[in-house]
Amino acid sequence: MSTLPDPQPAPSRGGGLKVGTAIAAAIATILGGVYANEGGFVDNRKDPGGPTRYGVTQAVARAAGYRGDMRHFPKHCSGPVTICADGIYLNRYIVAPGFLPVIEIEPAVGGELVDSAVNFGPTRPSCWFQQSINAQHFLKPVKVDCRIGSKTVRAYRDIQQHYGKIAACVAMLDRLDAKQRAEYDRLVRVNAKLRVFHKGWIAHRIGNIDRKTCGQGMG
Repeated sequence: MSTLPDPQPAPSRGGGLKVGTAIAAAIATILGGVYANEGGFVDNRKDPGGPTRYGVTQAVARAAGYRGDMRHFPKHCSGPVTICADGIYLNRYIVAPGFLPVIEIEPAVGGELVDSAVNFGPTRPSCWFQQSINAQHFLKPVKVDCRIGSKTVRAYRDIQQHYGKIAACVAMLDRLDAKQRAEYDRLVRVNAKLRVFHKGWIAHRIGNIDRKTCGQGMG
């Protein structure tokens, strides 16, 4: 599975972060889905992500401080291992872009954001989330700065209160999927070399969040 390059790469540590039991379980479920999609080691010359393991590109692993062969990049941090896929995902693709409070109030939507961030980097899905919130005309629009902060999270809570948690979740997932699908289509139009990945992207990343899991947030 291809992992597209992050348009705004930034260093991140590979270590973990202490979180509550319930949200830790939600994160574990989300990462389990990511790993199932990404598989193990891949190094496709047509893939702009380069050598990748568990969906973590070599560039991202190096930014976190990993210097070994990507074939041996660890999934979990334990014992002397302090840089791993779990830690990088938690820090770079959950905490840094502000997805943690979204996971807390609606794990299904948070999982969609994380999964998309793994594929595109956090910026695009953050934009899509804010744009999708602004499609609700009863709300005062949030600034589309592609950074998920308290105002964006509060706006999503308002949507939950207006439509109900399940309906709000399903509608948001549908909007995010539509924007993601449009971006895949655009990418293959501007770069024919990516066409080889298009079918897999659509099969594995559009509609991959089960709508039946909506409404299971903790807040």
